[in-house]
Amino acid sequence: MRLTLIAGARPNFIKIAPLIDAIKAHNNSGKKKIDYRLVHTGQHYDRNMSESFFKELGISEPDDNLGAGGGTQAEQTANIMVRFEEHLRNNPTDCVLVVGDVTSTLACSIVAKKMVTDVAHVEAGIRSGDLAMPEEINRMVTDAITDHFFTTSHTANENLQKSGVPDSKVHFVGNVMIDSLLKHQPRFTPPAIYAEKELKPQQYFVLTLHRPSNVDDPTHFFAIIQAIMESVKDLPVIFPVHPRTARNIEQSGIVMPPNLVLAEPMSYLQFNYLVQQAKAVITDSGGITEETTVMGIPCITLRNSTERPETVTIGTNELIGANPAAIAPQLEKIMEGKWKKGGIPELWDGKASERIIAILSGLYS
Repeated sequence: MRLTLIAGARPNFIKIAPLIDAIKAHNNSGKKKIDYRLVHTGQHYDRNMSESFFKELGISEPDDNLGAGGGTQAEQTANIMVRFEEHLRNNPTDCVLVVGDVTSTLACSIVAKKMVTDVAHVEAGIRSGDLAMPEEINRMVTDAITDHFFTTSHTANENLQKSGVPDSKVHFVGNVMIDSLLKHQPRFTPPAIYAEKELKPQQYFVLTLHRPSNVDDPTHFFAIIQAIMESVKDLPVIFPVHPRTARNIEQSGIVMPPNLVLAEPMSYLQFNYLVQQAKAVITDSGGITEETTVMGIPCITLRNSTERPETVTIGTNELIGANPAAIAPQLEKIMEGKWKKGGIPELWDGKASERIIAILSGLYS
């Protein structure tokens, strides 16, 4: 079997790493060999977004880096498609495996299907219902042309069934992001800021914000910051700043409160160390809510919808919307130790990648 793995952005790297491990274990077991190629689209080209993740997660150098770079949604999608088409023409494969919901996922799926090549989608079927999110469009289009659907939850299975996908094509396998988390958890490393600010376990918060609805309007953004800082008393809030958010802060001229600690984007092992020791996380990300659920860390999500509802119904996450007024009551629960304990969703056990590779091996044997 020939398999092409696509990675383009930070969440992709975290999900691809355990799949490569599973392929290597499969090949070392004496079973029919899987020949694979790793293609890095170049969607994320910042070192902390790319190279450091490859090194920390033990991913070997990609077989090809398409170097697509940045640009608008359309420019980036087009660049990836043109370059991946050339790669696939020169390197035919039985199946192109894409993960998650970034631009690379969409672009490479379209190219593969137009070149009459199967597509396997890892993390298929998740939906937020919010078409203002580029990721939601990426998910919907990718799933509309996918051949093999690998899902993280029963909700994702139901979403695919409702859209007419035959049960025979849907494989409930668990969460590959959690495979990486559990494997590397013993190796989490404190970032320099942990010692610099003399942080102590459960005596600080972690904040991540990057969605346009939260950070593009300076008035709304600062209202969120104020609501958080007024509710955490004197505890520090560590804010690894996404490049997009950093630009908005600089352009707004807003002076941030002294106990809000702005930090550079961190590597995978450093950021998760910070999260694991935090009192709670405040975010508008999706993937972080999965990691906090497994680590048992309270999480507040500043969004009106989530594509990962199991982190709310089962896990430690609460979806509170984007209204700053909703923040204080939730932080009060955390400060008083009244947050829900939460549990871990089914099959989030560190073995999802093994299941995926076993299934693909059987399909193409």
